[in-house]
Amino acid sequence: MAKITKYEKKNGTAYMIKGYIGINQKTGEKVQTTKMGFKTKKEAKLFLTQMQRDLEDYGGFTNENITFQEAFEEWFTQHSKEVKPTTEYAIKSKFNRILPEFGHLKIKNISGTDCQRVINKWALELKTFKDYKIQANLVFNYALRMEFINRNPMDKVTLPKRKQETTIVLGGDSKERFYTKDVLKLFLKVIKHKPMPYTMFHLLGYTGARKGELQSLHWSDIDFHLKTIEFNKTLSTLNGKKELCTPKTKSSYRRIAISDQTIHVLKEWRKEQTEFYKEHAVLLKSDHLQPVFTTYFAKSMDYCRLAYLNDQLISIYKDQPDLPKITVHGFRHTNASLLFVSGASIKDVQYQLGHSDIKTTMNIYTHVTNEAKDKTAIQFQNYMDE
Repeated sequence: MAKITKYEKKNGTAYMIKGYIGINQKTGEKVQTTKMGFKTKKEAKLFLTQMQRDLEDYGGFTNENITFQEAFEEWFTQHSKEVKPTTEYAIKSKFNRILPEFGHLKIKNISGTDCQRVINKWALELKTFKDYKIQANLVFNYALRMEFINRNPMDKVTLPKRKQETTIVLGGDSKERFYTKDVLKLFLKVIKHKPMPYTMFHLLGYTGARKGELQSLHWSDIDFHLKTIEFNKTLSTLNGKKELCTPKTKSSYRRIAISDQTIHVLKEWRKEQTEFYKEHAVLLKSDHLQPVFTTYFAKSMDYCRLAYLNDQLISIYKDQPDLPKITVHGFRHTNASLLFVSGASIKDVQYQLGHSDIKTTMNIYTHVTNEAKDKTAIQFQNYMDE
């Protein structure tokens, strides 16, 4: 059995793993290892545990000259069992770009120079190039644990610094643009003649919902008597098809209070939707099955396209070029910022937005507008009505 022992280096104490790890289930051979350089015993123990788990899960390889593609497939077979379908789909999407660069190469022959070249290329093409490095690194780390390589070539990579982009921020100094109270009201006034977009953007601005949460809503999620709205699912795209999925995190399950104005907006949209389907002899579903937002004026009553809000926003800004421009996600940031200005606490805002980590909420707090913080749902509406 492998043991963890302490040894002395010139610059201090370190730990090493040496000994028997287990049986390669594909070859029947015993697997021995010697790994040195761990700063703490805990770090060595975690590495050993991961090696033993990998050997048990993957069974080992019959050929150490595997390609990056083969290593990825072995790693992904297990990893995909541990993540949500939406996350699995997102990982596959990233590897659609990673595998053309590394997939055909023997993983032991991939150098730090190869990795640096690819990272430099991605940095020019992608704002999120760091995410691709993280995903590729998972495969290299797996290969390292399984001893198909004796070093991770990604460890030597230097991340290129992107040029700072000048971003106009409405009401704060965050890189995420958001609206002040007056601009949000102006935006909604401008689109009030478009019932479904108006209702959707109103909800984004007044509840802070994520796009997928909003588009997954059923009428049963809205309690008009208690004046609440429940977020308990999200709409995602899996293999090109719309799917209802569990929320992003446990904290994303939430029921929040909504104002009288929001109740009125929702009632007006429900009336509009009901009248249209009656005119076209389409039978409405029961509330727990009927989506609040369907393919716009379509008889199929399917959930509206995930790109619908983005497309609407592009159209609105084209028709109204003087309107300040923000992203769909910017309306969520707008809600958080205005909640803070209206006097809501950090914990209230964390719950309203479904943040699992309060640090995310705190980051928004530091970017709030400079308006006075003097006023949860009633506080916010009172402020918006002033």
